[in-house]
Order: sequence, then structure tokens, then C-alpha cells
Amino acid sequence: MKHLILLAGAAFLMLSAPSLAQDLPNVNCKDPQTQMEFTYCAEQDWQAADAELNKAYKAAMAQMKSYDEGLAEYAKELVGAANALKEAQRAWIPYRDKACEAFGFQARGGSMEPQLIYDCNARMTRIRTDELKALAKGLGN
Repeated sequence: MKHLILLAGAAFLMLSAPSLAQDLPNVNCKDPQTQMEFTYCAEQDWQAADAELNKAYKAAMAQMKSYDEGLAEYAKELVGAANALKEAQRAWIPYRDKACEAFGFQARGGSMEPQLIYDCNARMTRIRTDELKALAKGLGN
């Protein structure tokens, strides 16, 4: 019975979401008042963190390509920095997603679950961004 109530609540939220979402752009994320606003603000925070991550990834990739160009002059078997970064990033994304999904289980089925997931995504994305920024600086900078 509990599962049926949760499913009915989820269905209601899905059907009413388009009308509720229209009000959200006016949310003051410095002072959210409702769970919906907290969730919306957490998502916006994650989107901002993701935009920073994309910039840091581009800078790190440019550095890796520079390494590859320099190493190619000596021996082609030394090249692979850009590919290693690309593979690392492709592995990190599903890791982040699953780790944050697990984090959300603290409020599984509740209205706070999406907020927890977005908060986790933002936190992990910022950590990864710092790692990429360090990589982009290289040892000599």
C-alpha cells in the first residue's frame, strides 16, 4: 500500500511539474522557502558547477594535447595524454552519477531525494573541476 501511495504521489508531481516549473525561475536561491525551491536551486548550482567543469576540461585537454605534441617529437609510443584524460573523464561521469544516486537513497522516495542528488553532483563536480584545473596548470606552472 505504501508503494502505491508513493507511486500516486510521483504521478501527481510528474503531471503537475510543467505548471509548477513555470514559477521556479523567480526563485531566490539565496533564500529558498519550499522543498521544490531547494531542489530547483540545487539543480541550478549543479548546472553552474558543470559549466565550470567543461571549461576546466577544455583547458586540461589543451594541456594534454600539448604534452602529446612534445612527446611525439621523441617517440610516438609516449603519446597518449589526451586519450588518457578523455577515458578518465568518460569513466568519471558514470562514477559520479552512481555515487550521487546512492547518496540520494538517504531520502529515497521523498521530495528531498532529488535535492540530495543535485547537491552531490555539484560537490563532486567541483572536486573534479579542481583536479582538472590542476592538470591544466601542469608541473611547470
